[in-house]
Amino acid sequence: MMLRLALLSLLAAGSTAFMVSPNTVRTHRPVTAQNLIMTEEEITTILGKAHGCVDSECAVDDVDDLIAELKDQQKVLSERLENIMNVVSHLQHANTKEARKTDDVRAIVKDMLRVFTTSD
Repeated sequence: MMLRLALLSLLAAGSTAFMVSPNTVRTHRPVTAQNLIMTEEEITTILGKAHGCVDSECAVDDVDDLIAELKDQQKVLSERLENIMNVVSHLQHANTKEARKTDDVRAIVKDMLRVFTTSD
C-alpha cells in the first residue's frame, strides 16, 4: 500500500513538469504601452472598415471609406511622431546644458508623459 502511494505521488509530481504555468502564458502590458501607437478605438474603427470591405466584396464606396480612415489615421500618427521627436530634441538639449536645471528636465519629461498617455 505504501509503495502504491509513493508511486502515485511520484507520478503526480512528475506530471506537473509538462504543464505550462499560467503566468508564463499571459503577458501584461501597461495601458500606456498598449495605446502608444494607436488607441483601441482607432484600431477597432480601421478593422471594422476593413472587415466591412471584405464582407461586401470591396465595393468602391467601402474601399473609399477605408482609404479615408487610413489617411486620417496617418495624419494622427504623423502628429504623434512629430510630438515625440520634439520631446526628444528638447530633452537632449536640456540634459546637455552646462547649467543643467533639473526643473527644466522634469518639465520636459512631464510633457513626454502627456504624449505617451492617451485619455479614454
